[in-house]
Amino acid sequence: MTNAEIAGSLTELADLLEIQGANPFRIRAYRNAIRTIQGLTRPLSAIVDDGEPLTDLPGVGKDMASHIGELLATGRLSLMDEVTAEVPRELARLTRLDGVGPKKARKLWKELDVVTLEELEQAAKSGSVAGLEGFGEKSAQKILRAIDALRRHQGRTRRRDAAAAIAPLLEHLASAPGVEELEVAGSFRRGSDTVGDVDILARVEGDAAARGAVVEHFTKGPGVAEIVGAGDTKGSIVLDSGLAVDLRVLPGESWGAALHYFTGSKEHNVEVRRRAQQQGLRVSEYGVFRVGDAEADATEDATEEASEGERIAGATESEVFEAVGLAWIPPVLRENRGEIQAAELNGAADLPDLVRPGDIRGDLHMHTTWSDGKNSVMEMAEGCRELGYAWFAITDHSQSLTVANGLTPARLRAQALEIAEAQAAFPEIRIFRGCEVDILKDGTLDLPDDMLEDLDLVLAAVHTHFELDQAAQTERVLKALAHPRVHALVHPTGRLLGRRDPYPIDVEAVLVAAREHDVAVELNANPRRLDLHDRHLFRARELGVEVVVNTDAHQVSQLEFMAPGLLQAQRGWLEAGHVVNTRETDALEAWLARKAR
Repeated sequence: MTNAEIAGSLTELADLLEIQGANPFRIRAYRNAIRTIQGLTRPLSAIVDDGEPLTDLPGVGKDMASHIGELLATGRLSLMDEVTAEVPRELARLTRLDGVGPKKARKLWKELDVVTLEELEQAAKSGSVAGLEGFGEKSAQKILRAIDALRRHQGRTRRRDAAAAIAPLLEHLASAPGVEELEVAGSFRRGSDTVGDVDILARVEGDAAARGAVVEHFTKGPGVAEIVGAGDTKGSIVLDSGLAVDLRVLPGESWGAALHYFTGSKEHNVEVRRRAQQQGLRVSEYGVFRVGDAEADATEDATEEASEGERIAGATESEVFEAVGLAWIPPVLRENRGEIQAAELNGAADLPDLVRPGDIRGDLHMHTTWSDGKNSVMEMAEGCRELGYAWFAITDHSQSLTVANGLTPARLRAQALEIAEAQAAFPEIRIFRGCEVDILKDGTLDLPDDMLEDLDLVLAAVHTHFELDQAAQTERVLKALAHPRVHALVHPTGRLLGRRDPYPIDVEAVLVAAREHDVAVELNANPRRLDLHDRHLFRARELGVEVVVNTDAHQVSQLEFMAPGLLQAQRGWLEAGHVVNTRETDALEAWLARKAR
C-alpha cells in the first residue's frame, strides 16, 4: 500500500472510532500519526524493508506501528472489522462532506438513523436535518450542496494522490525487460489538478512478443485490483485505490508522436491536426506523415500503421511540432489557450518563460503552534532555511477563527516576541510578521487597524459564510480588498478539490479590484486546494494582477507544497515576473512597504 492509501485507511478508522465515541486522546493519536504519514516523502514500505522502527517516526507509537505493519502485509485492518461490527462503515463517507464531521455523523446516525449518502440527502430535503439540534436550515442546505459536489467530482482523483498511487506501478514497469523509457501522459502530464484516469507510455524496441510481455508485466503490478483488458500493445487495469490506468507500448520511431497525442487536450490535438492537414500532413499517435493520394491510416498496432504516405517525424516531440511549423510546447500549456499561436516558428515563437522552482525566494503563508499549525516558529524557520529561502512570513489565523485557535490582538503581540527570537537565531533569513486575517460577513477585517499597521504583511481570507449569494460574497471581498493594509487575498475561491466547490463569487470583479487596489491574489499551493484555478491565473496575468504562490503550510513537511503550486502557476502561463515569491529580499520589503501608512 502507498503512504496515501495507509493514511486514508487510518483516517477512515479514526473517523469511525470518533463516531463510536472512543477516547479523544486515542483519536488525537491517530490524527497525529496520519499527519506524519501524509508528510513523508519516503514510502513506509521502504522504511519497513530497511528494518527501521516505525516508532521512530513522530506520533507513531507501538499500536500505530502495528496498524501500519498490518496494512503493508495484508492491505486490511483487523480493528476495522471490530469497529464496523458496531458502527456502519458508510458513515465514514459522510464525514468527507463539507460541514459533516464525525460528531455530526454520529448525531445523524443516532437520532435520524441516517447511514448512507442517499439517506442523508432524503433527510436534508425532508426537513429532518434542519430540525436537529446543532444543525438548522443553513446546515441542511450546505449538506445538500456538498452531496451534489461529491457526486459531480466522483471519478476524479487529485493529481498528488494519483502520483502516489502509480509510483509503485511505475517502479514495477521500469523493471520489465525491454522497457527503454516510461512516461505518464494525459492530463497528469499536463499538470491538471485532478485526473480521471492515467495514461502510461512505454518505449520498447522489439517485436510484438516483446511488447506483449511488457503488457503482461503491467497487469501483474502492485495494487492491481482488476484487469480490464490486455493485448499486444496496450493494457488497462484498475488499482486498489479505484484509479484506472492504461498502458500503451510503442517503438522508438513513434515515441514522440505518441507522447504528443496522449498528452495534449482534445482541443489542442484537434488544432494541431488541423494545421497539419493544411500542410498536406497527417498527425497520429504513430508519427507525422506526408499524405499522398491515399491517406496514411493508423491502426491499433504500431507495426501496421501507415503503409501509405511518407513518415517525416515521430521519434521525438520536438520533431513532431517542428514538422507542423511549431516550437516545442511545454505539456502544461497544451490546452488550446493560445499556445499554438504563440509557438509559431514563422513568426518568432512567443511562448512564456514559465516560472521555475529555482526562481522562488520564499513563502508568505504558513502557520505555527500559535494557531492551528503543528510546528513552532523556530521549526518553520529551520525548514525554510533548509530550502534555501531568503525570507518567509509567519501568518497565523486571526481571532474570529476560533476553531483554528485564532490570535487575539494580545496573543499577536506576544507572538511578535517569539518571531523576534527566531529572527535573531536565523539572521541569514528575513522573517516577516504577518497574519491571515478573516474577512467578516460585512467585509470588514477581523483585527483593528492599529494591529494591522503593526504587521509586515496582511493576508485577507474568507473562512465563513460560504452560503452568501454571489453578489453579497463578491461585495464582501471587494470591500476587504479596498482596505489600505491588505497585501494579498488568499485561497480566493475557497475550493477544496473533490470536496467543496468554490463559493459563489465573481472572480473577474475580484481580479479587477485587486488590480485597482494593488493587491496580489494567492495561488494556494496545498494540493487539496490549488486555488486559484489555472484559467483564473491566466486572466490575472492578462490583467497585470500579481500572484503570490504560497504553501499555507501547517507543518514543516508541507513546505514542499510549493512544487504542485508552481505546476499550477505554469498552467496559468505565469513567468517569474508575475510571481511575488521570486523577489529578492530588498525588493520584497519594498513591495510590502507600499501598503504602510
